[in-house]
Amino acid sequence: MSKQQIEACVRESLEEYFRDLDGAQPHSVHEMIIAIVEKPLLEVVMQHAAGNQSKAAEWLGINRNTLRRKLVEHQLLGTAPSSAD
Repeated sequence: MSKQQIEACVRESLEEYFRDLDGAQPHSVHEMIIAIVEKPLLEVVMQHAAGNQSKAAEWLGINRNTLRRKLVEHQLLGTAPSSAD
């Protein structure tokens, strides 16, 4: 899937979200979308990185500590140190 296809998928989903609001005012759309997209993003990247946080952080372009914090926030990692690194 290309970047353009992913963008089109997001655009289509957002258009559907606004249609479903049926005139109601949206609230915190940016925060909602980031929260919705971030968890599956982390799950898939961690799976493809075979649980290696350093590799996953590099692929994501974020600091390993930031990745670890996000994994904990999304309940994708316990608070105990991982042996995957």
